[in-house]
Amino acid sequence: MLWPVICQGRTISQEALEWLRGWIGAHRDWSRKRLARELCVLWDWRNGKGRLKDFAARSFLLKLAERELIELPPVREYKRSGPQRVGWVKADFEHTPEPLCAELEQVRPVQLDWVEAGSDPARRVAFYLDRYHYLGWHVVGQNIGYLARDSSGQDLAVLLFGAAAWRCAPRDRHLDWSESERLIGLHRIANNSRFLILPHVRVPHLASHLLALVARRINADWQQKYGHGLDWLESFVEVGRFRGTCYQAANWRCVGQTRGRSRYDRDRTLSVPPKAVYLYRLR
Repeated sequence: MLWPVICQGRTISQEALEWLRGWIGAHRDWSRKRLARELCVLWDWRNGKGRLKDFAARSFLLKLAERELIELPPVREYKRSGPQRVGWVKADFEHTPEPLCAELEQVRPVQLDWVEAGSDPARRVAFYLDRYHYLGWHVVGQNIGYLARDSSGQDLAVLLFGAAAWRCAPRDRHLDWSESERLIGLHRIANNSRFLILPHVRVPHLASHLLALVARRINADWQQKYGHGLDWLESFVEVGRFRGTCYQAANWRCVGQTRGRSRYDRDRTLSVPPKAVYLYRLR
């Protein structure tokens, strides 16, 4: 094996890996979650806001285990209540609003609210995605959600941004990244993982207008929440389902198409619909 090893942007010497193996072995009674959190404390692994990067640390440990460089304790069995749920939802979320058919000028100025976890807008965002988006509602890792409202306060749309795809050949070719540059630069890309115009809303050009509003503010919002800004936005548009017109109108660039692989396809056995890869440069 060639040393040092690079995993998730971190350079690990042979001595450091030997220490890590011994440290894990000395705490076999700990869960994987606790190992990740304690490792953050020992290595002072924090984001720009000073918070422990325990989710990133757990991903780091899993990648080392997949490469058979370390051995983690077995996954613990927990009583689960089923798939991720929206949680408490107000009864008035359930009603069907009157159709909104208007020109963009009639609903402006559009208010774009950054939703805080646990707030009433966050519950509405979760409900809308769970009910109306074909991929449902799913949040993990770093993320920012926005709820768009018209000038009268009526909800119009939801946008959710999260961590960038770990690997994406069309994106990485377009950015002309080396492997080390990719590892360093990934945290400065946010992925538009969900974009939903509510089904009763019919406002031409609203989608591209919302993308433009997001582009003006997400860098500052990400900086405020996570302590670092963004350079790029990315999105993956399922080719057989959507045309990507709103991204094109908002000056996003299509840089290629995926090969029908999933980020969860570690054994190269899954087949998913190909997606067009769009990028938008913030700086």
